[in-house]
Amino acid sequence: MAEQNAFPVATKTNRLVALDLLRGLTLAFMIMVNDNGDGKHAYWAMKHADWNGFTPTDLVFPTFLFLVGITTVMSTAARLAKGATKQSLFLHTLWRAVVLFLLGLLVNSFPHFNPHTLRFYGVLPRIAICYLVIATLYLISADWRNKAVIAVAALVAYWALMRFVSVPGYGIPTHDIPLLDRDANLAAWIDRAIFPASHLYERTRDPEGLLSTLPALATALSGMLTGEWLRTSRTVMEKAKGIAIAGVCGLLLGGLWNFWFPVNKKLWTSSYVLYAAGWSLLLLALSMCVVEMRERKVGAKTQPWWYTMLLVFGMNAIASYVLSELLAGAIDSIHLASGMNLGRWIDNEIVGVIPNAAFASLIFSVLYTAICWVPMWAMYRRKVFLKI
Repeated sequence: MAEQNAFPVATKTNRLVALDLLRGLTLAFMIMVNDNGDGKHAYWAMKHADWNGFTPTDLVFPTFLFLVGITTVMSTAARLAKGATKQSLFLHTLWRAVVLFLLGLLVNSFPHFNPHTLRFYGVLPRIAICYLVIATLYLISADWRNKAVIAVAALVAYWALMRFVSVPGYGIPTHDIPLLDRDANLAAWIDRAIFPASHLYERTRDPEGLLSTLPALATALSGMLTGEWLRTSRTVMEKAKGIAIAGVCGLLLGGLWNFWFPVNKKLWTSSYVLYAAGWSLLLLALSMCVVEMRERKVGAKTQPWWYTMLLVFGMNAIASYVLSELLAGAIDSIHLASGMNLGRWIDNEIVGVIPNAAFASLIFSVLYTAICWVPMWAMYRRKVFLKI
């Protein structure tokens, strides 16, 4: 439903502004990398790693899921403090998860809605599942220690399953088949066992498949642990310092585990969880420091233009993502007399003006993101923020 927000951005705490800014940056980059023309000639940083490895694009989804974990703590704790019952909050959590999952199906199937090719996995379905699990865990117990234990257990269990369990029809990883073979891995096999190829994003596997949701829960739980840290009575800079230290530890641990369990976004490996969380934590610490230092320097009454640029997306995150995906589907469904769709025609026109294919792809991304920003800016100006 649409919710009128009566509070000007400047009245929010530095902690919340920092979260909204990072969320806005994440959404803007997500739209750019998802909609960059044909995608084949984009710069390295604007494309996912082909398999093992890591690029800036591979940081987008885990950072968003990390922020979901933080905001789950913030919103749930605030509602409990206002007297909401755990039962009512669980029902609201369940409702939100269902709506998010259904929005995911809408995004995946628009504009054709073919049940034979409908993808049940995806970004929003994964967010829905992770949100439902971690929010329920928080309602059961707000103690951060059991969240840490569950996160570690999820990462170790996923590594053990992918490393030691025999893949039916292929054999044991590192003995009969290579570790993290593209198709001969347990996660891909489970997805093929559940759904026909037409329902999987990459036909033989899906980057948001069932088994890899297990380590994705650890990503969301890392955000939840960060949210607990942010709720302590320490100063903003002390919190930012602790988050930065945790970020460096994540990078080191993820990089070390990479030697035995490679960083791989499409399989959401345990090393990838730690490595991506490290960067997410460092970005959050940086955002907190920037907001705090600016606050000390000029006060809360002024808001720079770049705040607005990011907050437009950050304060309407789900709406921004859904709009960008539906608009892309609509553009690609419009076919011109030449036989190509509208998106490809626009891409060709840009390439005709800018011979450098990678730079042309970047221009396409920027223009598309700007188009998506305009309606979100209109909602922001009217203080209309879509809440599920």
